[in-house]
Amino acid sequence: MDVRICSANMFLGGTSYLGELCCIMPSKTVEISPDIFWVGVEDWNRRVFDALIPLPYGTSYNAYLIVGNDKIALVDTVNPGFEEVLLEKISQIVPPERIDYVVMNHAEPDHAGGIPKVLEIADKANVVSTKLGVDMAKLYFGVPPERTVMVKEGDTLSLGSKTLKFTQAPWLHWPETMFTYALEDQVLFPCDFFGSHLTSDKLFADEVSGILLPEAKRYYAEIMMPFAAFGQKALDKVKALNPKIIAPSHGPVYRNPQPIIEAYEKWTRGPLEKKVVVVYVSMWGSTQTLERTITKAISVNGVEVVPYNLTVADLSHILRDLVDSSAVVIGTPTVLGGAHPLVLYATELIASFGIRGKVAAVFGSYGWGGGAVKKVKTRLQEGGFEVIDTLEIRGPPKPEHIEKAFALGKAIADTIS
Repeated sequence: MDVRICSANMFLGGTSYLGELCCIMPSKTVEISPDIFWVGVEDWNRRVFDALIPLPYGTSYNAYLIVGNDKIALVDTVNPGFEEVLLEKISQIVPPERIDYVVMNHAEPDHAGGIPKVLEIADKANVVSTKLGVDMAKLYFGVPPERTVMVKEGDTLSLGSKTLKFTQAPWLHWPETMFTYALEDQVLFPCDFFGSHLTSDKLFADEVSGILLPEAKRYYAEIMMPFAAFGQKALDKVKALNPKIIAPSHGPVYRNPQPIIEAYEKWTRGPLEKKVVVVYVSMWGSTQTLERTITKAISVNGVEVVPYNLTVADLSHILRDLVDSSAVVIGTPTVLGGAHPLVLYATELIASFGIRGKVAAVFGSYGWGGGAVKKVKTRLQEGGFEVIDTLEIRGPPKPEHIEKAFALGKAIADTIS
């Protein structure tokens, strides 16, 4: 199926309205396990997240209603602006005012932004979260302490026929984050962990097209990669729980969790690929000539190479490739005594995003004064990279420069082979 089914535009009198309808119309609820319902929202039209992350396929804000024979809990809410859609969906199952608990796994507004409206309607409901989460609920959403329930590692909450168990998951990807586990049904609600920015009219991962795993990897690179060490600990907890269903806060629900668990194992601590990512900018062709030589040298020495021209590349795709790459090579011309601005931006992300492959090289060119290569090298070293070689030339490459560029590429390939 095409996950972008609602991204097409329909025009009447020159007005595009189908995407807007997809964004605001209440749609179906889905029972993912007996008396556990998805009541989330598909946001087909959102195209950027955190003013940083591109959303080519939109995103979803997953919320889950758990109906016990004694109490009712809502696990996570929705992004501000979608509260009425959430409440309408809940009302298809139970009156919203009957909600007893709002479980806040994570305080970020795309998951917790609906809390004030839900608490207004369900005026007896309390917010359930970690100690830090309770503090953040007050800070961000004005939730008074008397309407909170603080939980810690291993605590449980009875809904009668359903029991919720809470697991601390700090820094995935905020410090207050926790996972919620529905014990009897073996359903795990891990908020952002295992998520993907992907809208679909189909809720379950096995119903969605093959684009899911690459998008889950892109999501991991952008959100979770800086916290891989915490991700490893969380994976151990997840495997101990042995969930039958994983229901994240973005993207499809996994009713066969093993593939995404195995993918996260590889991305957080599995072996790196024999692969090099090359990122560069070239203003007048000199740096690009070096890049092509370096790329060729890496390839002919039996190592996969993925080049990205930063003037046209999507940085999220670069980060996705860096999840399991063994090395990175950065190329830049000198601009006003420093690296090209696009290279500065990319270098900052690469140095700070917790990339596991720490082998690097830097190259570039200049006209009347250099310095860019040294500055990029310094930032990479600050990020824990081993910069094994550099090359900086003045003017267009000459034969001896081409030889040095080829040698640099071969050195990178030899280091990771």
